[in-house]
Amino acid sequence: MKLCTLCYLKKDDEVLLLHRNKKENDVHEGLWIGLGGKLEKGESPEDCVKREFKEESGLDIIAPKMRGVLTFPDFSKGEDYYVFLYTAEDYIGELIKDSPEGSLKWVEYESILDYPTWEGDKIFLKWLQEKKSFFSATFTYKDDKLENYDVVFHE
Repeated sequence: MKLCTLCYLKKDDEVLLLHRNKKENDVHEGLWIGLGGKLEKGESPEDCVKREFKEESGLDIIAPKMRGVLTFPDFSKGEDYYVFLYTAEDYIGELIKDSPEGSLKWVEYESILDYPTWEGDKIFLKWLQEKKSFFSATFTYKDDKLENYDVVFHE
């Protein structure tokens, strides 16, 4: 089981995306996703999302808001992934030019769904755009294709 974080930083009418194009054997290779990573021992999800965002972008996000929990059964190498999903709208610092994970780009928020990403990401990104309440969702993939999903919205 892997515990992870994922965050989408919005600035004005743009959102910061990471094009995963640098790491070998990357399950996300070639896709555009938010920033985040795996929790370290003893680390809270909030500490993890802040640390990972800083490592991947050079930016310190301020007051990230947890928007949901995503479950990906048997996602990679037979392991289940549980992802704490965040959004943020405030930060300090300067964007680094060379992220260790890939290329960083500010994209128009309304066009975020036009970028190549996981099928399930396009679903939950719509929920974020629609400002849906906190949600818990399970996305089941087989051979990198979305088989089905289920969601519960919490008020």
